[in-house]
Amino acid sequence: MKSIISVEPPNLGWLEVLLDDSEMLFLWRCIENQGQSVKKDLSGILSKSNTLVDKDDWLFTKTLLPLCDVYSKSFKNLGNDIPINKTSPYYLSNMWVNYQKQHEFNPDHIHDGVYSFVIWMQIPTKHSEQNKLDFAISSDMKQVSSFQFKYSNILGNHQEHIYEMNPNIAGTMLFFPSKLTHSVNPFYQCNLDRISISGNISLNVLKGGAV
Repeated sequence: MKSIISVEPPNLGWLEVLLDDSEMLFLWRCIENQGQSVKKDLSGILSKSNTLVDKDDWLFTKTLLPLCDVYSKSFKNLGNDIPINKTSPYYLSNMWVNYQKQHEFNPDHIHDGVYSFVIWMQIPTKHSEQNKLDFAISSDMKQVSSFQFKYSNILGNHQEHIYEMNPNIAGTMLFFPSKLTHSVNPFYQCNLDRISISGNISLNVLKGGAV
């Protein structure tokens, strides 16, 4: 053998981001000033989902737009795959807060937009304790209360990436392609709410220019 080369074709991915104190403080203030319900527009079987406003585009400018650039450099600029005939800037098309109570869940779904994100604000349960409950302890899939990404590998086989939900994951954002399937499993025996923020980033074709 003259040489051996390992080839790993690109399959995209996502960014895992730990937000700083100023970002978290801003988001809690957004939650304090939350708007109307958007439950009818969402897939989740959740108690409450209300719209949030990014005042003065603070979060978009400080956090989200830079992450678009990081994603582009790490993987690819997914906006280039959108079939439009003019250059268009990214913008935060919508953002909302979710309140999940025990037994509630978010089934497999995708989002509108180019990029999407989830930010965990409050997680009242521990993954290890949830998966020791009587109905779960004998299962070989410890996924009670977890967040999941789902995708296909090079063979077309189903793959999952699990995020275990624990209190210390609060302040973590996942920044991912909007068409990446994901879901949220229910938790049990806890009367506190799980609070998260979700949003979508799209191309603003109204502000686009000639290619």
